Amino acid sequence: MWFKQKVMDIQNTQSQMRKGVLEFCILSIIQQGEVYPSDIVEKMKQANLHILEGTLYPLLTRLKNAGLLNYRWVESVTGPPRKYFVMTEEGKAAFATLLNTWNEMAGSVQALIQKNDTITSSEPNQVS
Repeated sequence: MWFKQKVMDIQNTQSQMRKGVLEFCILSIIQQGEVYPSDIVEKMKQANLHILEGTLYPLLTRLKNAGLLNYRWVESVTGPPRKYFVMTEEGKAAFATLLNTWNEMAGSVQALIQKNDTITSSEPNQVS
C-alpha cells in the first residue's frame, strides 16, 4: 500500500507540473502566428506534451476571455467554418512575462539539480 500511495503521489505531481505549463505552451504556439486548434494539438504531440481537444478548447476560451487571444472564422471547402486563434497585444505582453518567468524558473531548477548532482556524486556513502 505504501508503494502504491507513493507512486500515486508522483503521478499527481507529474500531472500538476504538466498542467502548470500547459497555458504557457499553448501561448508559445499561438505567438508564432494564427493557428487552428488541431494544429496546436499536433504541435503539442510533437513536443511529447499530449493534449486532447476537449482540454484545449476550454483553455482557449479562458485565454480569449482574459483578452490574450482573439479568433476569426475561416470558411472551409471540406466542412464547417474553422476558428483560427491569434494572440492580442495583451497576449503578447503576457507571453513575454511568462517567458521571462519560465527562463528564470528553469534556470533556478537546473541550478538546484546540478548542485544536488554534485552533492550526490561527491558524497556517495552518505545516508539521509
